[in-house]
Amino acid sequence: MPAVVARGSRRRRAIAEMNMVPFIDVMLVLLIIFMVTAPLITTGVVDLPTVGKAAQRPEHVIEVVVGTDEKLRLRVDGGEPQPTAIGQLAARVKQAQAGNAQTPVVISADRQVRYEHVVRAMDVLQRAGILRVGLSVKQGT
Repeated sequence: MPAVVARGSRRRRAIAEMNMVPFIDVMLVLLIIFMVTAPLITTGVVDLPTVGKAAQRPEHVIEVVVGTDEKLRLRVDGGEPQPTAIGQLAARVKQAQAGNAQTPVVISADRQVRYEHVVRAMDVLQRAGILRVGLSVKQGT
């Protein structure tokens, strides 16, 4: 009688781990593609406005002051500011220029004024055909 060898009741267990090799291969290929294409991408250049320095202040300057209450005031040659409405701004500036279209117009505003009010004043002046419109800046912080 042949001897029956009883093997233990060992079952084959499935290995429950993920094969990471294909994942690593795909990542390395993507890394190489990005490294090759990165120098070929052109970066956009933004031209920011600069602040020019005048040698001397012009003798005749019209200043539009936007106050913290967002009301407009017109100051001619450093005099007393006169209140004006946005609808009358272009006519009042042209009247203050007295026919000289090269008279500069400077818009100055407080730090707390919303920027849209400054842009609205600048837009009204430029639509009226006033050539030299600028913004007043304070040097330093």
